Amino acid sequence: MTAQETHLVEDEMLARQRLRLWLQMLKAVRHVEGSLRERLRSGYATTLPRFDVLAALHSEPEGMKMSELSQHLVVSNGNVTGVVDRLVNEELVERLTLESDRRAFLVRITDKGRALMDEMTAEHLSWIDEMFTDVSESDAARGISIMLDIRHKG
Repeated sequence: MTAQETHLVEDEMLARQRLRLWLQMLKAVRHVEGSLRERLRSGYATTLPRFDVLAALHSEPEGMKMSELSQHLVVSNGNVTGVVDRLVNEELVERLTLESDRRAFLVRITDKGRALMDEMTAEHLSWIDEMFTDVSESDAARGISIMLDIRHKG
């Protein structure tokens, strides 16, 4: 189906319920992101984009090319470059020139950045657990399943 083709709604009540689900998902994501942004700002004087870059690099100890990092985060190279520049200045990440391609850079978390991320990821886990305290294990599993179904459909 192309973007110009129209999906025919077979069950309008179900379609409206799915729309309500989407709107509630969006509100929930905005609520959680807002809370995380505030906690990162007040607890670590950092932003969610900086946390995301550090988290991606924390999970890849050998580092990532800038292009890989931007693909991983689903943002433009320009957005990543500004964040990485500031993290380099704070010695939380390092930028290395690749021998195989002098135009490409490898970005790697430093020991200082790793120590900070070890602390922040433990806090992040605690914050999410607190915000989702009323979500049972089975509801969490079902929610994950729904999100995967949606992502794999599109």
